[in-house]
Amino acid sequence: MKARILWVGRTKEKYLTEGISRYLKMLKHMAQVSAIEIKEEKGKEREAALSMEGKRILRQTGSYILLDEKGRELSSMGFAKFLEDKNNIDFVMGGPHGVSGEVKEKAADKIALSKMTLTHEMARLVFLEQFYRALTIIKGKEYHH
Repeated sequence: MKARILWVGRTKEKYLTEGISRYLKMLKHMAQVSAIEIKEEKGKEREAALSMEGKRILRQTGSYILLDEKGRELSSMGFAKFLEDKNNIDFVMGGPHGVSGEVKEKAADKIALSKMTLTHEMARLVFLEQFYRALTIIKGKEYHH
């Protein structure tokens, strides 16, 4: 499997960057996974910033799964089933203010990580852990109990 995860902005918290690095390293043994940082727009009106970030996202990918608080919720097993037949997949995660309406509209699917609100940086780590968990389920490795 080849997967790209596009997210807006840098991860600033050291403990999160360490966790993200750890899961990206663990994922390399199961799939070709890359994290692509989309430049966060600062100092602009919110909608203008989202629009500019959205254009950057859409230049990088044509078909993607959007991680969105209003997306459908999947269990870890359900997420594994969702990924099972995928060879190439892109995921998009917005920044602190989410993503533009255009990015939401063009998403092939939308998945929520939780009903609870997570910071956009924390969501990166949670998603990578769940992605790793799903691949271990698919490959029959001992991790998910």
